[in-house]
Amino acid sequence: FLDAMKDSKFKFTASQGTYFQAMDYSEISNENDKEFVTWLTKKIGVAAIPISAFNKDFKDDKMIRFCFAKTDDTLKKAANILCKL
Repeated sequence: FLDAMKDSKFKFTASQGTYFQAMDYSEISNENDKEFVTWLTKKIGVAAIPISAFNKDFKDDKMIRFCFAKTDDTLKKAANILCKL
């Protein structure tokens, strides 16, 4: 997934020991993370989780996370879509 995302506008540091990858989307949108993941899911067709849901006081740092416990085909399709943003 990360190899496929390296040319996207998302910024990230590879995660370790998890099935989730946090990514900064600030070069793509100024929306808060909840609005961005809602748009991403409903209009673009790729689901993500807003990191603010896990932060004290729901602090929004323009970070979302993707679950990569998916098939290679699903991850390739998602990365292809996300790299076009």
